[in-house]
Amino acid sequence: METWWSSSSTPRALLHRASILFFSIFIVPHLVLSDSSSEYVRSPPRSIIFTQHERSTTQPQQVHISLVGKEHMRVSWVTEDKKAPSIVEYGTQPGKYEASATGDLLRYEYFFYFSDEIHHVVIGPLKPSTTYYYRCSGVGPEFSFRSPPTKLPIEFVVVGDLGQTEWTNSTLEHVQQKDYDVFLLPGDLSYADTEQPLWDSFGRQVEPLASQRPWMTTTGNHEVETYLFDYPRPFKSYNARWLMPYNESGSTSNLYYSFDVAETHIIMLGSYTDYKVGSDQYNWLVSDLAKIDRNQTPWIFVLNHVPWYNSNEGHKGEGESMRKAMEELLYNARVDVVFAGHVHAYERFTRVYNNTANSCGPIYITIGDGGNREGLAMTYEHPAPSISMFREPSFGHGRLNVINRTTAHWSWHRNNETDAVVSDEVLIKSLSSAASCIPNGLGHDEL
Repeated sequence: METWWSSSSTPRALLHRASILFFSIFIVPHLVLSDSSSEYVRSPPRSIIFTQHERSTTQPQQVHISLVGKEHMRVSWVTEDKKAPSIVEYGTQPGKYEASATGDLLRYEYFFYFSDEIHHVVIGPLKPSTTYYYRCSGVGPEFSFRSPPTKLPIEFVVVGDLGQTEWTNSTLEHVQQKDYDVFLLPGDLSYADTEQPLWDSFGRQVEPLASQRPWMTTTGNHEVETYLFDYPRPFKSYNARWLMPYNESGSTSNLYYSFDVAETHIIMLGSYTDYKVGSDQYNWLVSDLAKIDRNQTPWIFVLNHVPWYNSNEGHKGEGESMRKAMEELLYNARVDVVFAGHVHAYERFTRVYNNTANSCGPIYITIGDGGNREGLAMTYEHPAPSISMFREPSFGHGRLNVINRTTAHWSWHRNNETDAVVSDEVLIKSLSSAASCIPNGLGHDEL
């Protein structure tokens, strides 16, 4: 790994590092991150990894893909070459591109940082469960991905608060040990915190995985990146780089959206976007939930950043206002599982509604343990509340294997050096198959 001020660094790399140093000294101490400090002990973090751009300046980097509807995929990448076209060539055989598509090009600036060219191209229609080979901007390496299935089973990887540390690499290495279909990330991606070159580094670090399977993300406090009067509008970097299918789900914001894949409906909420009753996000959620037909879509999963249920001393109570605003909507819709990050530990709750065990409420899972630079949240309240089924302050990742219309298997894999150890697992029955939990009007037809 190259040292911070290596003599072999290019002038552009040195400029990026100077930018990081500037932000660290002058900007970060004054950030508005919508986060409150908590007094709890964290285990020692591992070193931050700055991933270099090792290809030529004309070749694409930071390649990642995301779902757009049921038959399309968005390919996103960055080029230093300002003349590089926003085109993706693709096909089902290596080196043979039967189709191509063009898209959008954008860039942004943040203080003294000027982004490279950011490309977004939607390709398709695609066949389900099919491997596609593709090339970006007509040059550079060939990438490949497998489109997800349209029918169950399907397997999701769920990782929160990923960051870019040695722990991050450990988590991603463990994820790669077993195949999956879609990667879900409930906020806190790069931990750039206005240090814009770290967004580039993060894109390079996750490219080996994010270019092969769709990554569906929502925002955390480390994506906010507001700064007093200069940049009062949040999420500038995130919205430019990680474009999600919000238009396709009737949302007006990239910060909250939904998508369907293989008989599941996934809702991504924004913890740092107005969620009060009557807000745009609230009204969109009401509309989105009303469209779901549980005959066609037996599973509903929700992701947001700040947990509504949390027995860890870290960030305790921060999700309460959002819970009070939206929990009843999720309960009435019979959402199956709600995933969150933010707290740097793992915790699984039983089915809950209004702070009480309820067999028709969602299971709540906190999984903010992907590899962030801040370390783990080590301190829990004691004794554990009766609704908390399992909790552990370790780094790791989760897997949600939706087996069929009635049964899913959840497992949490603790990072344990070279192996990912299964430390918690549970079989989940879909609420759409529980006769006692089906209220009148749930879905478009009687279940």
